Amino acid sequence: MMWGIVDSKLGQIVMLSLLIMGVSFYAGTLFGATNAPLLDDLPQTTATNWSSNSNSSDGLIFFTNRISQSYRRSSPVIPATGMDVCPLEFNEYIPCHDPSFVKNLHDLDFSKKEELERHCPPPEKRLFCLVPPPKDYKLPIRWPTSRDYVWKSNVNHTHLAEVKGGQNWVHAKDELWWFPGGGTHFKNGASEYIQRLGNMATNETGDLRSAGVVQVLDVGCGVASFSAYLLPLDVQTMSFAPKDGHENQIQFALERGISAMIAALSTKQLPYPSSSFEMVHCSRCRVDWHENDGILLKEADRLLKPKGYFVYSAPPAYRKDKEYPVIWSKLMNLTSAMCWKLIAQKVQTAIWVKLGDQSCIQQNVEHELIQACDTEGDDPAPSWHTPLKNCVRLNGGRSDLHQLPTRTERLSVYSKTLNRIGITRDIFGADAMFWQRQVQDYWRLMNVSSSEIRNVMDMNAFCAGFSVALNAYPVWVMNIVPPTMKNTLPSIYNRGLMGAFHNWCEPFSTYPRTYDLLHANYVFSHYKDRGQGCLVEDIMLEMDRIVRPQGFMIIRDEESIISRIKELVPKFIWEVNSYQLENKEKKLEPVLICRKKFWAII
Repeated sequence: MMWGIVDSKLGQIVMLSLLIMGVSFYAGTLFGATNAPLLDDLPQTTATNWSSNSNSSDGLIFFTNRISQSYRRSSPVIPATGMDVCPLEFNEYIPCHDPSFVKNLHDLDFSKKEELERHCPPPEKRLFCLVPPPKDYKLPIRWPTSRDYVWKSNVNHTHLAEVKGGQNWVHAKDELWWFPGGGTHFKNGASEYIQRLGNMATNETGDLRSAGVVQVLDVGCGVASFSAYLLPLDVQTMSFAPKDGHENQIQFALERGISAMIAALSTKQLPYPSSSFEMVHCSRCRVDWHENDGILLKEADRLLKPKGYFVYSAPPAYRKDKEYPVIWSKLMNLTSAMCWKLIAQKVQTAIWVKLGDQSCIQQNVEHELIQACDTEGDDPAPSWHTPLKNCVRLNGGRSDLHQLPTRTERLSVYSKTLNRIGITRDIFGADAMFWQRQVQDYWRLMNVSSSEIRNVMDMNAFCAGFSVALNAYPVWVMNIVPPTMKNTLPSIYNRGLMGAFHNWCEPFSTYPRTYDLLHANYVFSHYKDRGQGCLVEDIMLEMDRIVRPQGFMIIRDEESIISRIKELVPKFIWEVNSYQLENKEKKLEPVLICRKKFWAII
C-alpha cells in the first residue's frame, strides 16, 4: 500500500527562514512508515493543466509498483504493476560510475586513475528499476537563490563541509547547505579571485571578459563556485570533476543550478571538441599534468583555442619545498615544447597562453621536443571513447580572442564546418526560426513560470537552435550531440554554447535528479534497431533517472514510437499530455510533454 504525507509545518518553518533573507520558493518533505513507493502532488505555484490523479482528499495517490533490485533482461519486460522501484540505498545510482561494478574490473591502470573514468556495465548488469529520491527529498530551491543555498536532505553528505569548510566551499546552515563562494585557492571568495585572473591576463588593464574569455573549462571544479561567479561576466563554463573522494561535488554543483558533469582526465579524451575553450582552469584540481610525458597537458592543448589561457593555481606555482620545484621545472619544459608562453605568475597562480604559433610547433617537432598529431581533416571524429594522444595539433588555426563578437552575436554565427557536413546556411537559419516558435509553444503548454526550470538538456541538439531559443530564459542548456549523428558540436561551441558528445545506448555521466527539462527530438528513432541498451525502455529509464521530480520531458518522434511511449508512461509514474505541433516541413506531428511525478519510498 502507498502512503504519503507532506510535512507542511517543516516546510513553512524553513521557507520562513529564507523569506527573511528576501527569497521566495516552495518546498515539501515526504515521510512515512511503510516499505512502498508513494507519490504526493505538491502544491503548485501556478495554475497548470496537469491533473493530480488523486483519489483522496489529502492529495495522496496509491500505486502498485514493487520495490525490487531488478536487472535488465535481454528482452526487457515491464511488470503489469509498473516499473520496479530500486531500493532506497540506490538513490544516487550512476550506472557508468558505479563503484560496485568498477571494483571487479581487473585491467585498470590505477596509476593513471583509470577507475575514475566511465565504465558502463553491459545492459544485463544495469539496474532496471526507477531510482528513488533520498529520504526527506524536497523540490530544489529555485535559481538564483540556489546558487547560495540548497536543501541539505537533497545532497545529504557532510564530508566536503568537514574537510573544505575552512576554504569556504560549503557550510551547513540548519536545514540547508550554504555556499559562500570560496575554493581551495580562493577561500575569500571567487569574485576576488576572478578579478585577479583578469588583471593577470590583461596586465592589470581589464577583466577576463575583456581578455576575450567567453567559454571556460573548469577542471576538478569542486562545487563549481568558480563557474557560478563567472556568470555576471557572461562567461559560460563547462565544469567537471570525477566521482572520487571529494564526494558528490558534481551533485552539489547541479543542485545549485550550475552547469557540470562527471568526468575524469585519465586515459581518454574528454567528450568536447577541439579548440572549444578560451580558458582551461585548474585550481588545485588534483591532475598530475607533468606525468606521462605531459599527455594530460596535451589534452588541455587540444581543447584550448589558439591564444587561449591555461590557469594553474596549485603549489608547484608558488612553493619551493618538497617536490614542487621539480614538478614546476617539468611543467615549464612541457609548456615550452608546446609553444605556450608563461605570461603571469602571482600569489598562488600561473597563467600560460597557447600561442598557436605553427612555425614554433613545427620547429619543436623537428627537434624531437614534441610529437605532432596526424591531421584531423575538415570533419574530425567526435571525441567519444577516444584514447588520449601524446601529441599536439598542427592545424590549430588562428584566433584573436580580443575581437570575438559578443555572446549574443555569437548565437547567430554560422560555422563553415557546418557546410562541410551538409548543413547549409539556409538550413541553419530555418532551424533557428523553427525552435524560436517551438519554445514559445512549449512554455505555453507546460504552463509554468520561467523560474521553475533551470537545468536543461537537449538530448539531440543538432545546431543548438533549441538552446538559442532559450537564451532569454534563466536556464543553462547541456547540448548533447550523439557521436553517430553529424558532428555539429564544434559549431555549437562556436555559438558560445556548451555541450558534450554522448551515446544514448549508455547512461549519462550525471547524478540522479539533476535536470528540470529534457528535450528529446527524434532521439528514440535514431537509436531504433541499434541493439541492446538502446531500446525505448532503456532511454526512458535513463531520462527518468536524471530528471528531477516534477521535471518535464518533451518528446518528438515517429508516430509508432510516440504511441509506444504513451503506453509506457504510466508504468514510469509520469503524467503525459499529447499535442500536435508543426514540424520543420509545416506538417503536424505528435509531441508528448511528460512530467515526472513526485514520489518517494516511505
